[in-house]
Amino acid sequence: MIYQPQKPLDEMMHTYPHKNPVSRLQRNHALEHATLQILSKKNPSRPIGGISGPGGFWVIGNTGTEELCEAVNEAISRLHSGQSSLAIHPYCGTNFAIAGLLAGIAAWLGMLGVGKTWRQKLDRLPLVVTLVTLVMILAQPLGPLLQAKLTTRADLNGLKGVEVLRIPNNALPIHRVLTKYS
Repeated sequence: MIYQPQKPLDEMMHTYPHKNPVSRLQRNHALEHATLQILSKKNPSRPIGGISGPGGFWVIGNTGTEELCEAVNEAISRLHSGQSSLAIHPYCGTNFAIAGLLAGIAAWLGMLGVGKTWRQKLDRLPLVVTLVTLVMILAQPLGPLLQAKLTTRADLNGLKGVEVLRIPNNALPIHRVLTKYS
């Protein structure tokens, strides 16, 4: 017997986000971005980054555990109050991935049909550079749009931070932020 859900799958996943790892990842990604933006505003010259997963996110960079806890709590509060723009980060890997993908496709298209000699390939270089440059310009708004529509969800839907762990490391401070649904 095949189980037929009574509700559309999309509706079920939104209703029960804690059972959907993609939804958890999107919400943790939004919380990671908001947290990093808050930390960056306090110290703009500090390099800091993050990696999200369904169970929380990692923060890599020079920040203290207490400062990170405060930033996570502030991020949750601000996202709950409707500041969804915090979920979109200018240095998100989504931005770089879409630009790289489109630039690679443009370069590949620009080299289609070129001869086998180095001279023929070199003659095609101005076209390839032009195509890649145009695609990089056009890709600028696509990264944030993909973040807003696909890779993050600013509606945390009960997601909260439960623990911040500092990972022992001699080089760069690394923290693990664990989350759960209330």
